[in-house]
Amino acid sequence: MEKKIEEKNTDMGNVITRSEEFIQKNQKTLIIAICAILVVIIAVFGLRRWYFQPRQERAAAEMYAAEQWYAQGEYMKALDGDDTYRGFTSVASDYKGTKSGNLACYYAGICNLQLGNYEEAIHWLKKYNGKDLLTSAMATIALGDAQMESGDMAAATANYMKAAKMNTNFVTTPTALFKAGMGYMMQEDYKKALDCFKQVKNYPESTEYNDIDRYIAIAEAEK
Repeated sequence: MEKKIEEKNTDMGNVITRSEEFIQKNQKTLIIAICAILVVIIAVFGLRRWYFQPRQERAAAEMYAAEQWYAQGEYMKALDGDDTYRGFTSVASDYKGTKSGNLACYYAGICNLQLGNYEEAIHWLKKYNGKDLLTSAMATIALGDAQMESGDMAAATANYMKAAKMNTNFVTTPTALFKAGMGYMMQEDYKKALDCFKQVKNYPESTEYNDIDRYIAIAEAEK
């Protein structure tokens, strides 16, 4: 037993010795590597503290007026701004990489959708990178709406189905399912349309639920 312990201690000693030899032999390289890591950490912290954070604060402040115009339904003004305040398009273009710049893409997409500028709406909504599932679903539905208005029914329906699978809830899910069902109806895929309409029945709290039986009957008749 004592022999095994001695052998184990010897092995550990050899490992420690080899480690010490490696450190001594590569001391300069290790110091350079550690310094490089520290420089990267400090640089990242500095960028976040003195560059990204101030940019985000400026973007949020400059977008405030556009958000007020948006809430009032002044979509063109919210997009383009005026002589004093920026619009969503300007914020989205000049503040890429910030939360507000990203959110401005969403707003720019919705404004263009409301104004009937469907290609522009598609452009901005595709740029939006939603972080929370509710907003992501809403943006995906809006993208589908713009594609539907542009005549791309297949892409629109695919996005409606994508939105339906995001963060299942009684607000966006039945809306997405109903729109997907209508998209399938327009493509004469009545079986898939029927499946979508039937799933809406799981959301009695939704607006779509009120008339869904009529659409189910139409899809069944066409199937």
